Amino acid sequence: MEQRVGGRAGRPPRSPRNRSLRTADRRFAALLMLPAGLFLAIFIGWPLLQFVGDSFFKISPIAGGPREFVGFANYVTALTSSDFTNAVWRTILYTVIVVTFEFVLGLLVALLFTSLGNSSRVFRTIFLYPLMIAPIVAGLLWRFLLIDNFGIVNELLKTVGIIHSSDQIQWLSDPNIALFSVAIPDIWLTTSFITLVLFAGLQNIPGDVIEAARLDGARYTTILFRIIIPLLRPVIAVALIVRGIDAARAFDVIVIQTNGGPQQSTETLSLLIYRTMVRFGDPGLASAMGTLYLIAMLGVALFAILTIWRPGSETER
Repeated sequence: MEQRVGGRAGRPPRSPRNRSLRTADRRFAALLMLPAGLFLAIFIGWPLLQFVGDSFFKISPIAGGPREFVGFANYVTALTSSDFTNAVWRTILYTVIVVTFEFVLGLLVALLFTSLGNSSRVFRTIFLYPLMIAPIVAGLLWRFLLIDNFGIVNELLKTVGIIHSSDQIQWLSDPNIALFSVAIPDIWLTTSFITLVLFAGLQNIPGDVIEAARLDGARYTTILFRIIIPLLRPVIAVALIVRGIDAARAFDVIVIQTNGGPQQSTETLSLLIYRTMVRFGDPGLASAMGTLYLIAMLGVALFAILTIWRPGSETER
């Protein structure tokens, strides 16, 4: 008869000394995490609770003013407001534009750097320079590049004969293309981040797997979509979640270019919350909008993890 020890066959029982060591290690790990936990609780957790709590009140914009409990009235006002709905759709469109272009360009450049090997060090360094520029500086720079009458972009297009006059394409004044125009600085600014993350992930892909596929006669497109991208799923998930949330909360790069105009065509959710808080003096409604935004971002992050990363799918095979 098979002897069972400690509840499982063939496994020796843990000695009291081993259990005490594991307990001591856990206590030591908890002690090391205590300062970070206190910092998060004080500077993130408590303000977040206050922020969510304010969404249930009608708050006077004057410091020390009256607070009136209104329940879910602020949420109803936000969800039934056309400004809020339009800002949500513009935020989604802006995020999709930015993340799509950044991912495609970042993946192509990361694959190029990988194929170049060590000879791409200088190019990698140069390509990371935009990350060192503040978003507001990048927005101001591209504002001068895209300005209608004497912008450098229109002047170059006129020189090569694509357009006939310097104000033919009104990048920041045409409501139909303004949202795409304000996304250009964001794409230029942070494509290098996606490239850096994907390049790091490509270094962890075993070279013998790709070499075996090549010896079997697989084309590069097959290797890319059947081997490289599936193996990059965790890295892609992290990159898309980080950049998606960051793009959805874009504020300064848009404010410095159009301030939400023209005709509110570039007013994203962050700008609407700011305008509701500062210009209209309604902290309660702004808090409700921000809480809805937070819930939506958590849902998007969870969806991306379950659909792109799919943790545990490799172990189930």
